[in-house]
Amino acid sequence: MPYDLSQQPSPRPRLLASRAVARGGAALTVAVLTAVTLAGCGGSSGSGAAPGGPEETGTAPSAAPSGAAPAPRGSDTPETPSGDAKPATPGRGPLAGRVVVIDPGHNPGNFRHAREINRHVDIGTNSKECDTTGTATNDGYTEAAFTLDVSHRLRTLLEKQGATVRFTQDGDRPYGPCVDERARIGNAAGADAVVSIHADGSGSGNRGFHVIHPALVKRGAADTTEIVGPSRELAERIAGKFVQATGSAPANYIGGATGLDERGDLGGLNLSTVPKVFVECGNMRDAKDAALLRSSQWRQKAAQGIAEGITTYLLG
Repeated sequence: MPYDLSQQPSPRPRLLASRAVARGGAALTVAVLTAVTLAGCGGSSGSGAAPGGPEETGTAPSAAPSGAAPAPRGSDTPETPSGDAKPATPGRGPLAGRVVVIDPGHNPGNFRHAREINRHVDIGTNSKECDTTGTATNDGYTEAAFTLDVSHRLRTLLEKQGATVRFTQDGDRPYGPCVDERARIGNAAGADAVVSIHADGSGSGNRGFHVIHPALVKRGAADTTEIVGPSRELAERIAGKFVQATGSAPANYIGGATGLDERGDLGGLNLSTVPKVFVECGNMRDAKDAALLRSSQWRQKAAQGIAEGITTYLLG
């Protein structure tokens, strides 16, 4: 499927099992087209270091940062999220009646609750840590601060389109929620889409974004059978719009320059019963990517790209 989709047919119905089956036959073709489409954006395949952003794979700083976002002063100084827990009442618009759950990765309070976030929870296939602190730029701008900021911007954009938006956390709890609870929140909401916002913590020189979507997992409490296809489509839509909105290239160290990464080891995906993806917006440990992530203007573009990807997915 090409990323630049100009047609937007009438809204799709809620998730049906048949969608995943129908989608599966085109998976290889989509992957090839994705690589071709994004190759012109500067992405290239590379070995790189293992990713370090989402869930239990997060690369945590050794100590809590001294402030929420201690980046250099200036017009692009990262804002501390406002803590506005009450979203505006959704208005009329193309997404009226649709429910989107935004999952801001990690929590600013996780640094102060090591014991709680290190306890293991069931992720269906095995058990892993409740959560991690996430990563940070070399000058201390935390992933948790970044994800809340982008999530607030994303909520505003989606609500302008009429969507009902819910958060898994808004910096309004001491830590967490754990990865299994994050999945349950999306499931209980009957969400049409769940998007988890992250930034990676890979090695310097590894640049670009990628969108993680669930692999086929059917073991224990995990069964992604019905969401594999729809989640892949959601990932493709977001990846394409993210390129357009931000000008960023797909990751040069994971996903073979497609901007997509299929994984079966993340509890937040394994336990989801609704379409869900993780967006790794860039690598906080690379100086060039970090400069983008610290920029309020760029974060707005990132939110815009994600919002447009969600919108095109929901409208078909």
